[in-house]
Amino acid sequence: MSASVTHLAVVCDSPLLQLGLTRAIDIQPDMKIMAFAECADDSPCMAGDVDVVLLVNLQARDHVVSRQVARLHCQGRAVIVMSTTDEQSDAVLCIKAGARGYLSRQTTAAELLTAIRAVAAGRDYFGASLAGRSIPAPPPHITSRERQILRFVASGATDREIAAKLKITENTVHTHLERLRRKSGSRRRAELTRFALENGMTDSDPTDLSCFTGPSPGVCRPGC
Repeated sequence: MSASVTHLAVVCDSPLLQLGLTRAIDIQPDMKIMAFAECADDSPCMAGDVDVVLLVNLQARDHVVSRQVARLHCQGRAVIVMSTTDEQSDAVLCIKAGARGYLSRQTTAAELLTAIRAVAAGRDYFGASLAGRSIPAPPPHITSRERQILRFVASGATDREIAAKLKITENTVHTHLERLRRKSGSRRRAELTRFALENGMTDSDPTDLSCFTGPSPGVCRPGC
């Protein structure tokens, strides 16, 4: 996968809107839509080469969308929600669930592209509809490698054992652990284990990467 091209999955239950999103995104030299799905549970969203999931659902209620966001976030996906309502409560639910971007239904194509680029670069992007409003900080974005290491930590593995399993150096393990401590605010190993449990990161084999592959108008926030 080219590092210069952002690969997207689009979750959208409207064929007409899918067409519009395709026209806006696929003409960009640094973006490519890899798959469409009508629901976040569909397999195209789980493809390993997807960097960003764009989630638009014209039928689902806010709590349903937030659950979809949480599920994708726990799988390590960077999610942008395009809202079909103007309710701040919807944005709060989705951002707390892990959305890295949030845009209103009135967003322009230019702002959508800006949001995709920001999220792909590891930043958060919350659109003009949230300008001047109080919004929560999203949970930290944890990379697929960090998730593997968290799962090993939760299983009781030592740094040396983790390094051997992943075929990396102990120094590399230490670097990942330090990043995890900064992101999670957890300093001790037991706290990292609790963080992994609370965020659903202990439910698969840590060596299995198949399930892997975050103000004023248009606020961009640095990633963790």
